[in-house]
Formats: sequence, C-alpha cells, structure tokens
Amino acid sequence: MSIDILSTPDLTDDQFLRLSAFIQKNVGIKMPDEKRIMVQSRLNSRLKALKIKDFDSYLEYAFAPTEDGMEEIAHLINAITTNLTTFFREQPHFDYMTSNVLPEFAKKGLHRIELWSAGCSSGQEPYTLSIVMSEFMRKNPRAFREFSILATDISSKVLNKGLDAVYQMNEIDKVPFDLKKRYFLKSKDPAQQKCRVNKETREKVTFMRLNFMDSHYPISSPKNIIFCRNVLIYFNKQTQEAVIRKLIEHLVPGGYLFLGHSETIFGMNLPLVTVAPTVFKKL
Repeated sequence: MSIDILSTPDLTDDQFLRLSAFIQKNVGIKMPDEKRIMVQSRLNSRLKALKIKDFDSYLEYAFAPTEDGMEEIAHLINAITTNLTTFFREQPHFDYMTSNVLPEFAKKGLHRIELWSAGCSSGQEPYTLSIVMSEFMRKNPRAFREFSILATDISSKVLNKGLDAVYQMNEIDKVPFDLKKRYFLKSKDPAQQKCRVNKETREKVTFMRLNFMDSHYPISSPKNIIFCRNVLIYFNKQTQEAVIRKLIEHLVPGGYLFLGHSETIFGMNLPLVTVAPTVFKKL
C-alpha cells in the first residue's frame, strides 16, 4: 500500500520576489533574501492546511481578488510577521514613565491619560502599561481619575490572543511576585500552567487592527503616551520616518513617544526632542 505524502516545496527566486514585493508594499516589512527560508517554513503550514502542492498555486490563490483570497492574505500576514514580546520588556522605559512622565502629567492636573501600544503583538506590552498605570494611581490616588490604552497590530491572530489575555506561567516569570498576585489569575487546573490578566487590567485595554502602511490611522482621540517599540526595525528609513510622523499626529504636544532600544530618529526631520535613551517628547 502506498501513502501519498504531501511534500514541502521550495520557494523559488521569482516566487520569493513576488511575495516580498507584496509584503514590502502592503505591510512595509523588508524581506531580504536571508528571510527566504523563514518565509518558506512558515508558509508551508498554509499550503498543508489548504492542501495546495506548490507556491505558484498558493500565490495565485492568495492574490486572487476573491473573498477567499482576501481571507488568505490575512493568514499570510499572520504567518510572516514576527511577534516577539514579553511583560515589562525593556524595563527602563517603564521606570522612566513612572519616575518622570506620569509625575509631570500629574503636576499639570491631567485627569485622564490616554496611551497607545502601536504594534502591540499578543498583548504583553499594553497589559504591562495597564499595570504600570494602575500601580502609579494606587500609590498616588490623587494623580489621575482614569486612563485607557489602545492596542493595535496588523496581525489578527496576535490581537485575538491579546484579547483572550491567557499566557503560559513561564511568560510572567520576570514579573515581581506582588504584581503577579495583584494582576494575574492562575489557572485552577495545575496541569494547565496558565494564567490570565485580571478583569480590571483587561478592561483598560482596547484592541484594534491597524496597518502602519495605511495613509490614515483611524484614531479617535489624541494620546499622551505612545509606545512603538521594536517594530520600525523591519522598515526602511523612509518608511520609518513616515510611520513616526503619522504616529505623532495623534500625540498631544508635550506627549511622549517610546521606541525600541535599537531604534532611532537620527537624521529625521520630526518635531521631537530626545529626553532619555529612545524616549522622545513632542514639541
């Protein structure tokens, strides 16, 4: 008896160029040749799920102007975009926010603080921001009346995970014990080894899909603080500046922009001043 095993095809030069051109244009992410194996590996799971035998057929299916094609583009983007994040990643940013930014806003008499986690991945960053804000207000009860956090990403897959707010216990290993106890709920099933962000912390965060390559960001209200960290590194310099410019259109004068530790605005003509490593204030 013979068994028909669906082989995993290779991504040819032409196929990769077609795919990378699409991603660059529509998502803004650079796709150099060294990413070909990664892309091939991730998309092979889509070929298997659809029972498609080669990449030519897959690309024709995905790029077809049909409802199925549009739905597959979302799966393609989910597969290709890299989502690496942890709670309290790059801790000095949260320390600066607590020791400098929030006290400054409190002295100004602001009653409401609005934050935006742009490129939020699976929710760890916006929930960290929610915890930081809650801790500051707990320790400074007269500082603010309320706060809200907008969390956006291009990947619907990670947005759904963020909305669920369920994480493996080892994902909160580095969270201080008192914060774990205050803001996380451990699964009652010890075999699960999972936890969930508590309701009060979750309710402060609103998730929304947003593509940085869109000409306009549908943000309803100006933000006091924007975190856009370790996202711009995937874009070329021109796209980086264009994205930052659109981001700070939604930042109040005197508001703060936080970028990733390896990101910079050097050489860009933007109304921002550096106040700390990768922390910028809008003029």
